[in-house]
Amino acid sequence: MEKAFTFFLLTLLLLMANSSMTHTNITTDQLTLLSLKSQIISDPFHFLNESWSPATSVCHWVGVTCGSRHQRVKSLNLSKMALKGRIPREFGNLSFLVSLDLGSNNFHENLPHEMTRLSRLKFLDLSFNSFRGVIPSWFGILHRLQVINIRNNSFTGSIPSSFFNISTLETLNLNFNSIEGKIPKVIGSLINLRELNLRGNMLIGSIPLSLSNASKLDTLDITFNSLQGNIPEGIGNLHNLKLLGIQDNQLTGSIPFTIFNISRIEVIAFRGNSLSGYLPNGLCNGLPILKGLYVSENKRRGHMPTSLSNCSQLQILSLSENEFDGPIHRIIPQEIENLFNLVELGVEKNQITGSVPISISNISSLQILSLAQNNVSGFLPREIGNLTKMQHLDISGNKLIGEIPKEISNLVELDVLDLSTNSFSGSLPPNIGSILPNIERLLLGELTNLVGTIPHSISNCSKITILGLSGNKHSGLIPNSLGYLTHLQYQDLERNNLTSDSSLSFLISLTNCRNLTLLSLYLNPLNGILPASTGNLSTSLTKFTASNCKIKGRLPNEIGNLRSISPTLPLCSCGCSIKFQAHFKRITSFMSL
Repeated sequence: MEKAFTFFLLTLLLLMANSSMTHTNITTDQLTLLSLKSQIISDPFHFLNESWSPATSVCHWVGVTCGSRHQRVKSLNLSKMALKGRIPREFGNLSFLVSLDLGSNNFHENLPHEMTRLSRLKFLDLSFNSFRGVIPSWFGILHRLQVINIRNNSFTGSIPSSFFNISTLETLNLNFNSIEGKIPKVIGSLINLRELNLRGNMLIGSIPLSLSNASKLDTLDITFNSLQGNIPEGIGNLHNLKLLGIQDNQLTGSIPFTIFNISRIEVIAFRGNSLSGYLPNGLCNGLPILKGLYVSENKRRGHMPTSLSNCSQLQILSLSENEFDGPIHRIIPQEIENLFNLVELGVEKNQITGSVPISISNISSLQILSLAQNNVSGFLPREIGNLTKMQHLDISGNKLIGEIPKEISNLVELDVLDLSTNSFSGSLPPNIGSILPNIERLLLGELTNLVGTIPHSISNCSKITILGLSGNKHSGLIPNSLGYLTHLQYQDLERNNLTSDSSLSFLISLTNCRNLTLLSLYLNPLNGILPASTGNLSTSLTKFTASNCKIKGRLPNEIGNLRSISPTLPLCSCGCSIKFQAHFKRITSFMSL
């Protein structure tokens, strides 16, 4: 009924337009927008249903702005209205339109070719929709365009060469579509271009040398593509660059040293390529406002230059997964303590030796520190407790010895602590629950010299989702208080010497953990009977390992309630498995060996 009424109004208005030439222009705009409204199949917040009515002037409609001189629709902003629909062909009749923003809706299908008549258009934002089809070459006809933002849609095809006829273009954002082919060599002809965003497409070939001619560029992001070859030396001539993102491609060769002389640059990101060579000794001499340096997942070698301290604004330093080797003081020089704004330091998965430098503990701003999977040895310094803003500490996979410093209790903001696969000794502090109130992931497994019981106070770590204590020498009862960890998703206690009462009551307590997906108890002498309440464990549980635990008695029928679990559930003390079929309904008994 509503669609029929809308059609009637459109017909009536069209007749009125033909009979009155003095109202033709604004009536044309009104007809066009009503045509758009008729193509909207979902308007959950009733923005258009309540406002866009022929009874009121189109210039007063939501999202519409008219020009003061001609009283024609000059701007249309329907962004973030959750609208679903398509753009009709009549849309090209908005001949005075200068700005169009339909971002963050659910418009779909192809863009109508009639939009080529929007000759005054300067600003076009169609981002975060579901538009599809080959990226329109007719954009090049709209010679006044300054901004084209069509990111996060489903456009295909290659970048049209006609784009580069738009000499006024300042922003081109094609992020996260399915665009293929090469970056056109003529891209350097866009001399007014300030932002070029091509992230998350399927571009191939090399980075065009002509890019160095786009001297006004302040943002160049071509991350997440399949670009190959070297980084052109001419990139260093883009003296206005603030962000350079060339991550996750297939680039080789070395990083041109000229890039480290772009004094206005704030972010340099080369992660996830195959770039080799060394960083220049004068790395930070020409980068006074650098905030982020990402060179992880490459083939970088050598050491970090002492000039690093000149990057006084540096907040993120990511050197992970390279081929840095040798003493840690060559990778993390003492001068790093002068980086008073450093928030994140990542050097995991290299070949670094030596002990954890005390100089790190002087960076009071540090929130994320990862030295994982190196050959770091010695003791973890007590001064680590000075990093009171620390949220993520990962020193796993090294050769650290001694007791875990009690000063870690000062790190009350920690949400991730991973010290696994080292040679720490001693025991867990009895008040662990009170000293780590914000912990979400606690990974202290594969510490073969860690002894003692699991403290009952661990139940106070109410935010914990991952608890890993495997491969230690823990003994004593598994505490029933683990059941208070209601956010727990992953619990790995395998390969210890943990016990329980004969009814395995800790399993009953774990029925409170409704998000539990993995429970591993393998190779602990539990010596008990599997309770019927095991069937009340989380319905999200996909893996439950309890082999070699000396579990005895009958296997309860209720275990058939665990419908998400793997069809093979290892429970036998000999390491054998019971095959569960028809959602375990046929399982009636189980005897341990």
